[in-house]
Amino acid sequence: MYKTIQHKVTSPLVNMGPIKLRQPLPTKGIENVDPFLLLHHYGPYVISEFNNPFDLGPHPHRGFEPITLLFKGEQLHRDSLGNEMVVKAGDVQWTTAGCGIIHSEGPTKEFVKKGGELEGIQLWLNLPAKDKMMPPNYQHLEEKQIPNLFSDDKKVQLNIIAGNQNEEFGLIKTQTEVNVFTAAVDKGGEMEINIPESHQSLVYLLNGKVIVNKLEVLEKGESQMITFKQEGNTIHFEAKTTSTLLILSGEPIHEKIAQYGPYVMNTQTEILEAMRDYEQGKMGYLY
Repeated sequence: MYKTIQHKVTSPLVNMGPIKLRQPLPTKGIENVDPFLLLHHYGPYVISEFNNPFDLGPHPHRGFEPITLLFKGEQLHRDSLGNEMVVKAGDVQWTTAGCGIIHSEGPTKEFVKKGGELEGIQLWLNLPAKDKMMPPNYQHLEEKQIPNLFSDDKKVQLNIIAGNQNEEFGLIKTQTEVNVFTAAVDKGGEMEINIPESHQSLVYLLNGKVIVNKLEVLEKGESQMITFKQEGNTIHFEAKTTSTLLILSGEPIHEKIAQYGPYVMNTQTEILEAMRDYEQGKMGYLY
């Protein structure tokens, strides 16, 4: 049984300092799709020595997991745990902020010099209260490490980053039960995805045009995200043009959220403690 569609929304452009990016979540009428708090789609930007807006210097996080899925280009990740990794197109970086981490990310110097397109997704995945102060951690998957499934006609490649589908299991270690999939779909490709009834879920279209559950159309530049009610256990999509999709689902946490800037906690007191701890250097240092 197909999951019932709850919302169908656009992906409006918003300003984040010098950067313009798409933000379908949160948006009007949708505060979150618990446990997913934020979805940013950045780019494609044409990066060069004369144009490099997406260079995020050192900044802190606490209480959630910031995740980057890179579709085009090349980024350098550095953090206060001592990690320094080049994330390339098709790769995933999964940071567990826990009690606190400082990181920076932006196009590598080599990529800026040669120029090219940069495009990615950043997700914020909430942590339950019991895990908000866990030790921070960083996971990096190269494209070649990510398990995938193909439709019978090979027109759909489904990449299993976290969670599982048809006995293929993602390699990311998660704190709660979530599925994070991407799909590259040729024209005419279709697939049915199994999603537990207990999960909240969404489909986001990066580019192309697809029909979801044989009913609703997603098209780049128009409506680009669909969220679902929990009843039902499958999501079906069919591509009308070559398309790229992000499919997310997760067991909702159902806890109060207090959020301020780069911190996601359960109370305002905990937010003030996070700000104080960052100022006192308790989240480490990154220069």
